[in-house]
Amino acid sequence: MLQAIADGLLNGSIIALGAIGLTLTMGILRFANFAHAELITWGAYVALAVVAVLPPLVGAIAPFSFGLPLLIGIVVAMAASSALALAADAAVFRPLRARRSESMTLVFASFGVALLVRMAVLLIFGGSAQYYSNELTFAVEVLPGLMLLPDQVFTFGLTAALWLALHLFLQRTTLGLSMRALAENPDLTRVNGVDVARVTRWTWIIGGSMAAIAGVLYGLSVQLRPEIGFHLILPLFTAAILGGLGNVTGALMGGMIVGLAESLSVLIIPPEYKPAVPFLILLAVLFIRPGGLFGALGVAR
Repeated sequence: MLQAIADGLLNGSIIALGAIGLTLTMGILRFANFAHAELITWGAYVALAVVAVLPPLVGAIAPFSFGLPLLIGIVVAMAASSALALAADAAVFRPLRARRSESMTLVFASFGVALLVRMAVLLIFGGSAQYYSNELTFAVEVLPGLMLLPDQVFTFGLTAALWLALHLFLQRTTLGLSMRALAENPDLTRVNGVDVARVTRWTWIIGGSMAAIAGVLYGLSVQLRPEIGFHLILPLFTAAILGGLGNVTGALMGGMIVGLAESLSVLIIPPEYKPAVPFLILLAVLFIRPGGLFGALGVAR
């Protein structure tokens, strides 16, 4: 049981990082961006390309399975996913917003962007499973019945640090306050002279960066495949809606809840039914508390 909880929290950390970027997009830009999951895939594979180019620099950093090339890869992946998100906005979403298109039009457009990104990843990197490293690491017994890999500890620590940094950014910076205001009341925010275009750009940058990191951490925990985004899309939306749209802390908690539910479910049901768990949670939330457990449109509340 204790091991299942730890595994659930690990998976939940990855889901939470992806859901944080998604909830910002949904809360501030007000549409469900299904292409966000493919930014996770794109970021994971960009980091893989960096690792493939840089392996001679240095070996693994003990006790982890990765070294400096992957850390550099994370930074490059953040930039690449942010650039892709901005490009998709400039080419697809911004023109639709300028025409005052309905939110459902933007949703359908995001499906098209997601498909293009997935096919591009498949074309460039192929469809076979790939790994960041072949280094062997050994789990350490933290508590009786609980074994953790160093990479898992890194995932937990990085998730906590990123959440805290983003929370402080949204609470204490002018740009963060502008993002919160735009989520709460777009019309009043525009009247008060907030640069909406700037806020929108940074929403895509932060969302793309979080997605890239989630993709790299996912690749560290399992393996890389072009279907990463497709498999994560339902848990991401479940976590974002469970936590309340636009609520960063809610997305973190929602991701943890979804991860725990998936991990603990295999103690009761066959593993092949595990993907249905987020769907059942999503249905329950929509029926019982549509605004989410922590309230909608409350960025960093």
